[in-house]
Amino acid sequence: MEMFSTALPQLGDALALVLQPQQLMFMLAGVLLGLSVGVLPGLGGIAGLSLVLPFVYGMDPVSGLALMVGLVAVIPTSDTFSSVLMGIPGSSASQATVLDGFPLAKKGEATRALSAAFVSSLFGGLFGALILTFFIFIARPIVLSFGLPEMMMMTFLGMSMVAILAGRVPLKGVVAGGLGLMAGTIGAAGAGGSLRMTTYDIPYLVDGLQLVIVGLGIYAIPEIVSLLRQDRAISKSGTLGAGWMTGLHDWWINRWLSLRTATIGVLIGVIPGLGGSVVDWIAYGHAVQSSKNRENFGKGDIRGVIAPESSNNAKEGGGLVPTLMFGIPGSGSMAVFLGGLALLGLSPGPHMVRQDLNITYTIVWSLAIANVMGTALCIVASRQIARLTTIRFTLLAPFLLLIITFAAFQAQQSIGDLITLVVIGVLGILLRRFDYSRPAFLIGFVLAHQAENFTNSAIQIAGARFRRDLETGFEYIFTPITITLMVITLASIFIGIRQSKNIRENLETPTGTKRAPLIFLLAITAYLAVAVADAWSISRLGDKIFPLVVGSVTLLASIALLIRMRLKPESDDVFIDYELGQDDGSAPHGLWRTLGWFLGLLVLTGLFGFIIGLAFFLPLFFRVRARVSWIKTILLSVGGIGFILALAYILGRDFPGGALQAFTNFPWPFR
Repeated sequence: MEMFSTALPQLGDALALVLQPQQLMFMLAGVLLGLSVGVLPGLGGIAGLSLVLPFVYGMDPVSGLALMVGLVAVIPTSDTFSSVLMGIPGSSASQATVLDGFPLAKKGEATRALSAAFVSSLFGGLFGALILTFFIFIARPIVLSFGLPEMMMMTFLGMSMVAILAGRVPLKGVVAGGLGLMAGTIGAAGAGGSLRMTTYDIPYLVDGLQLVIVGLGIYAIPEIVSLLRQDRAISKSGTLGAGWMTGLHDWWINRWLSLRTATIGVLIGVIPGLGGSVVDWIAYGHAVQSSKNRENFGKGDIRGVIAPESSNNAKEGGGLVPTLMFGIPGSGSMAVFLGGLALLGLSPGPHMVRQDLNITYTIVWSLAIANVMGTALCIVASRQIARLTTIRFTLLAPFLLLIITFAAFQAQQSIGDLITLVVIGVLGILLRRFDYSRPAFLIGFVLAHQAENFTNSAIQIAGARFRRDLETGFEYIFTPITITLMVITLASIFIGIRQSKNIRENLETPTGTKRAPLIFLLAITAYLAVAVADAWSISRLGDKIFPLVVGSVTLLASIALLIRMRLKPESDDVFIDYELGQDDGSAPHGLWRTLGWFLGLLVLTGLFGFIIGLAFFLPLFFRVRARVSWIKTILLSVGGIGFILALAYILGRDFPGGALQAFTNFPWPFR
């Protein structure tokens, strides 16, 4: 009773905070941005959150949380548009919706599918918020018992699940997760300040890679390049038809299916690192397995829309459980959300639940209210959004690129931000092409810092206790919670290895020659070898042990993959190359030619600065690549530059200069 008497007043205080006009405006802004990002295929919550991170810094915590949660809550709802209307997954968590949503749209029942999807998303989001509320009630006594060894094991649990469960080939998951961890160790070590994989001659890397740039490079750049290569309108028809009430009726008939799959979404969201790339397939599989008549699945069965959409939104509430309770991201978007919390001066984990319970509950209320806002806006904006999908993506891509580069520049406001964005973007493209888990990489990157800190601190304290006597040392390390987490971690690895072939982000598995996958893996292996040698050369033990151990394990995994490549035929999953698949393989524009436009913007910025570079880049792109008239070229270019200038002026931001600015004193915004 004491627990409830403490928490209930805080719940009311949090609601009063969220309902203030200023917070509602920030929440609405997040919902509108999430709606905009979710409609565009492939971007998803990770790219959306990465865009707002630079602007969250210095904000009031409640306002910043309202902005971020508003964005996170609506994306699983708004990404339904592209899945249903275009047959293109709006994000990695909405792939299963395509299987029945797109056939329904082709039958002229797009409105019915969207209506059922929106209601399912609303129910799933509210259900996830409800579960999160009651979990916080019962979780407070639990988190009090979490010390350094327990937090260290929670971190290992998250890493083990994401590395093993995210992909067809478990070793690829290990390599991707380990590569992300190693990327997170670049720069000065937190404990002793030793430089790792950099020198003072490269000052940009001394502070390490920035989460904003890594998130955008790994996710947004590869998807934009992939869509840009198609050079076509996203959808052929902007019509929706009728059937809003039919979709609502469909959901009511299948409400128990919606409840079961929402529960699945919450449970999967709670598991650290498993997240969105799996939840929709598990929910869809449950819908098929629990149905008596299965012949219409894949041909336009409304249950194939209700099940994944219910689980998608519910997983956000579940994903916030490990994120807030333990500082462990439940998904890729929660990994970026962790970075946003840090920028707001909040430290997720037991301390936040103990000391800032009212702030914690503002997230719950924001999640619930934002789901209602998002669903209402999606219904209102449906017809207009359907028309937007008839625009060639070639005309949309430059504006997305503008926003992404502007967001990336806010990390250190230097040309190094753009260089790093392009480099990591190329890595993201190659990880996607060869079927390495990008969520594993990103969550490994996010967890690297705290995994190293928890490990070093736990080892130091344990060492002091072992020096006292063995029994005291073992009691500190092997508590009931750490033993339980250790068993769960080992079980997740065992189950992941057995079930990895059933957990896949893409249905097709195109394979071809061994050459391209082998070259990419050799490059990863070479980098890991250099990183391990660099860690070995560090004199301070506390600064070298983490990258040395992680790098060695990842290096062994990559060598094991090389051996598998040597022994297996070209048809094996280890040689998957999506460049040979239906979409990328048949694209009218080549991968490297398309990426060359990004490199062109980088070169122009390095020479003339960002704004002057844009004045060359945008007209050239619209005229040569998009092949529009001179009038449209001028209008679109002026509109794009004007938008970025207005955004920078409002936020008081500068743009990176180039070689020209080193010799000339230009006024803003050219300096």
